[in-house]
Amino acid sequence: MNWTEQQIPRQDGRVAVVTGANTGLGFETARLLAERGASVVLAVRDTAKGEQAAARINGDVSVRELDLTSLESVRAAAAGLHATHQRIDLLINNAGVMYTPKQTTRDGFELQFGTNHLGHFALTGLLLDLLLPVPGSRVVTVSSVGHRIRAAIHFDDLQWQRSYSRVAAYGQSKLANLMFTYELQRRLAAHGTTVAVAAHPGVSNTELVRNAPAVVRAPITWLAPVITQPAAAGALPTLRAATDPSVLGGQYYGPDGLGETRGNPRLVTSSPESYDLAVQQRLWAVSEDLTGVRFPLGQAVAAA
Repeated sequence: MNWTEQQIPRQDGRVAVVTGANTGLGFETARLLAERGASVVLAVRDTAKGEQAAARINGDVSVRELDLTSLESVRAAAAGLHATHQRIDLLINNAGVMYTPKQTTRDGFELQFGTNHLGHFALTGLLLDLLLPVPGSRVVTVSSVGHRIRAAIHFDDLQWQRSYSRVAAYGQSKLANLMFTYELQRRLAAHGTTVAVAAHPGVSNTELVRNAPAVVRAPITWLAPVITQPAAAGALPTLRAATDPSVLGGQYYGPDGLGETRGNPRLVTSSPESYDLAVQQRLWAVSEDLTGVRFPLGQAVAAA
């Protein structure tokens, strides 16, 4: 049976934090969670746009300022959530940038790596104490089919200071999302409450493609009716990862169509590179050093 939004269980009494929830995939994720009864926090950079989005959602919705390009903002958002919430059931790391020209975050990180990976790494670590006591809580991080394209973790030049490829930098950030999920799950395993899961939307019709080089953007535009799907459909893998009772920690969900570009959400596998334990562990250590965030967890459980 195809998994559709009709399979989303009731979320009454649950608190969900969704980053980048004022538009696109994040908005659709937040909308459906709220409609199923969750109390949803839209964690967004532009709070005015966040309030406009909240007004379009039927349910219990609030807005929290979060700029993932600033560790100061990430810490402030986490502090604010601690002040207003005693628990979090779902943390959905959805926000992201794609194929941007060479830029840096406020902390000097390459923009795509800093936003897509390091910002979410820090946010997760700072909020994890609100998730750990909650049975059935989940951290869902959104990756991309782009994690397979020219993707590697360039430890010798993580910030692309020597040269810059917007496509390869995006691939690195999305590969990092997956490696973070897998390493986080091993560290969570000993606690038995919270799990880490990943998802990707296929090729969805959202604003992300606006920064793509013409050589990438043009084919997507031409083939849009065949290879893209609406944001509401693209959000379903994330929603399944967040709500399906059968989901296990460390799994990865994406569309079931050709090349995982569109279709119904199902369990998928990521690239061979994403499962490299040594790289995952090194990336974790580097991310802790760069962000200054230490997770309230012990060492990872050894892989079976």
